[in-house]
Amino acid sequence: MPYQKNKRQAFENAQQAYSQLQDAFHQMDPYSPEFGHQVKLAEEEINEANQIINKAYTVASEHQKEQLELFSREIAQRKQEIMD
Repeated sequence: MPYQKNKRQAFENAQQAYSQLQDAFHQMDPYSPEFGHQVKLAEEEINEANQIINKAYTVASEHQKEQLELFSREIAQRKQEIMD
């Protein structure tokens, strides 16, 4: 049973990291004088989310892996947005 709990907890942590990343992007305003700081925070959220998702992937079920892959693709798109 602890293994199942760890799988669930790891996946929930990945979901939370993804959600926090989404929030960071929603708060970005290119017309704000704080935009540079907002971009830096978003980059930090990207790095953290990637690390958490990679850890969760190692113990995830097949269904969870599919969702984690979607998160990873979305994060890659967000990262590209920052670089453009």
